[in-house]
Amino acid sequence: MPLPLYLLALAVFAMGTSEFMLAGLLPDIASDLDVTVGTAGLLTSAFAIGMVVGAPLVAALARGWPRHAGLLGFVLAFAAAHAVGAVTTSFPVLFATRVVAALANAGFLAVALTAAATLVPPDRKGRALAVLLSGTTVAMIAGVPGGSVLGTLLGWRAAFWAVAALCLPAALGILKGIPAGRDEDEAADRPALRTELAQLAGPRLVLVMLLGALVNAATFGSLTFLAPVVTGTAGLGELWVSVALVLFGAGSFAGVTVAGRLSDRRPGPVIAVGGPPLLVGWPALAVLADEPVALFLLVFVQGALSFALGGTLIARVLHEAAGAPAMAGSYATAALNAGAATGPLVAATTLGGAAGDLGPLWASGLLVAVALLIAFPLRTAIAAERSTEEFR
Repeated sequence: MPLPLYLLALAVFAMGTSEFMLAGLLPDIASDLDVTVGTAGLLTSAFAIGMVVGAPLVAALARGWPRHAGLLGFVLAFAAAHAVGAVTTSFPVLFATRVVAALANAGFLAVALTAAATLVPPDRKGRALAVLLSGTTVAMIAGVPGGSVLGTLLGWRAAFWAVAALCLPAALGILKGIPAGRDEDEAADRPALRTELAQLAGPRLVLVMLLGALVNAATFGSLTFLAPVVTGTAGLGELWVSVALVLFGAGSFAGVTVAGRLSDRRPGPVIAVGGPPLLVGWPALAVLADEPVALFLLVFVQGALSFALGGTLIARVLHEAAGAPAMAGSYATAALNAGAATGPLVAATTLGGAAGDLGPLWASGLLVAVALLIAFPLRTAIAAERSTEEFR
């Protein structure tokens, strides 16, 4: 894999750390800015919604920019938003910085997903996407627990400064490593925006976007509410929450790495083999959550399966949107974050029910079941090459 791809993954690591570390910082933010924890939680919603809306919007605005300039601009905007957030004493200003950061993150991912696919031969797009997404999984393993510890020791503002600092080497790497001339040649052959948007009418593209969103919703629905399961149902101390998050991240890294090597040539078998265990795994986790060894083992396995399937489906979004070279990445980003935004909302509705803290795990199983019920009769279409086949 080319070096520029790993530089893009470094920026994704910084952005993933910012997105996920906020859950552990909310009580301190609420106390410091004199708002309730529930109000502080709006920062998470602002980021997720900004990602969903911002991905296609920012990608459309930036489609005429040189690729390396767009990537550099988005990284610097993301860093600046965190620098402002780190010094503000106003909650509305902090809220605004999260929206700006989300738009910059969405724009960066939209361009980076497309750029990653152009840095490698067509038959290695899945592996390139796996390298890029590894930035997110490494953020779960190291960045999120690290941000939580840093926030505990030095305050939440230090965590924001750390994310801003992480963006600087990534920005330098993009400036030096992403070619500036290639996209000018591509621009001459680039379809009109209307043509790229028309790709969304393709049934296979809509299908893989929907499936990717459902799998991602299941993933983040349970991940968001994993802490009460660890401390409540399993009866473990708060330190073990970080252990569970690290294990989930390690599984995610393993899953996206292995699936990345298979998703280009065999996406159907990845979904067929990984789907049923993922479906069974969520309710199994709910049933065995009071057994710490089983809990941690299943957290690792579910992380691996979730990202193996999710990464494969997002890779298929790029394949199906091949006729939209500037917008394909934004479609993949929107699908990812639509799941990240809706999954916790669905999971939250189960917390007041009979299942209590285990409700989100059962909800995740239901979301995966819906995805598999949709995917099974259309499995041939999911794995088919876009240019040669239609739904069968």
